[in-house]
Amino acid sequence: MFLRISGFVLLSALALSAQQSPPKSEVQDVFPEAKALYVDLHEHPELSSHEERTASVLAGKLRALGYEVTEHVGGTGIVAILKNGAGPTVMLRTELDALPVLEQTGLPFASKVQAKDGAGHDVPVMHACGHDLHMSALFGTAEIMAKAKNTWQGTLMLVGQPAEETISGAKRMLADGLFTRFPKPDVAVALHDANEYSAGQVGYVPGFFNASADSIRITVYGRGGHGSRPDVTIDPVLIAASITVRLQSIVAREIKPGVAAVVTVGYIHAGTKGNIIPDEAEMGLTLRARDPKVRAHLVAAVERVAKAEAEAAGVETMPKLENFESTPSVYNDKMLAAHIVPVLDAALGKGNVAENEPIMGSEDFAEYVNAGVPGFYFQIGASDPEKLAAAKAQGKLPPGPHSSKFAPVLDSSLNAGITAEVAVLRNLLQGTPADVKNFTEHK
Repeated sequence: MFLRISGFVLLSALALSAQQSPPKSEVQDVFPEAKALYVDLHEHPELSSHEERTASVLAGKLRALGYEVTEHVGGTGIVAILKNGAGPTVMLRTELDALPVLEQTGLPFASKVQAKDGAGHDVPVMHACGHDLHMSALFGTAEIMAKAKNTWQGTLMLVGQPAEETISGAKRMLADGLFTRFPKPDVAVALHDANEYSAGQVGYVPGFFNASADSIRITVYGRGGHGSRPDVTIDPVLIAASITVRLQSIVAREIKPGVAAVVTVGYIHAGTKGNIIPDEAEMGLTLRARDPKVRAHLVAAVERVAKAEAEAAGVETMPKLENFESTPSVYNDKMLAAHIVPVLDAALGKGNVAENEPIMGSEDFAEYVNAGVPGFYFQIGASDPEKLAAAKAQGKLPPGPHSSKFAPVLDSSLNAGITAEVAVLRNLLQGTPADVKNFTEHK
């Protein structure tokens, strides 16, 4: 039995269930070790670009399964390759890094780690975004794929990416030859846990899913002096405040209503004492958009506003603008999504796969898609069904990623993550690279 979507032939959900969804016994066999890995990683989180232990542990486990593992790709990144005859190359990515968050989950294996951040400050560290769940699911998936090579053909490429939280790790891995030193994938897949879904459920978005992100630092230069003599100074605090107010007009008056765009000023740092006008002020911004043209407009408009307000104040030196963290929007290949959704339906059961709305959060999985690889990025539920229902009844959600109280419902979330990844990989690792291209927009 076949289905035709956009003119291309796809296996029916019934056939997919029989051929590619992992039997429960396969997942049960790998689950204890995957869960133990989760506990270990959760107890030992590491900040972005410092994932030395994390990468070493995951690399060692993948190497023991028979994967050809390369470490220190783009810093602390790892690439694990398993070749299984002729066929397509499919990439599955996980993140390695944690966040500077003080854990308040009350778990018996809660993190007690303290580390120094990039500025040298002592900070608590926690896997508050669920990257430990992602790594554990990838490991369980890797073990099943290695043990059942009769169920697929081609090249499986597993990527452990550092520094997702600073949206810099994907760029570094690509710059270090991810798609030249290693086979360039025909498609790339990744998942992320989500508190808006019950454990065992999946959410997806065809087309633009996550927004682009640009972190802008603006240094405003003035002329300092005594707070009682503002007439002989040029006040950078006032200029920064004027810039902040004016920036809000970009989205309100320059972007078409209904088009997704965000300009947020997260901080203004200036001065040391109430009666001193400082020489400079620093501002931190985040810009979000889905459409690349809107993104370019936001970046240009921020520079225009900052310089215009400074000029209006009569500055002697124009502001300095630095775009120090950036990533494009995550775009899910629509044809690939249409192909994979029945696979997930078959693996997790009808009613457990739902189309979601795009979000304004960002993810540097976008860099791989931007490098010419069709991608599918989806969400895996992490919430207790009863707690989720109770929270929604009050118009809320349970604690989610980046919260100090975020803790996935481990057993069912991890089980579903492994099940979903194995089903998707087995489906994609069939036939030839040309066959894979037939169900993507990249011809």
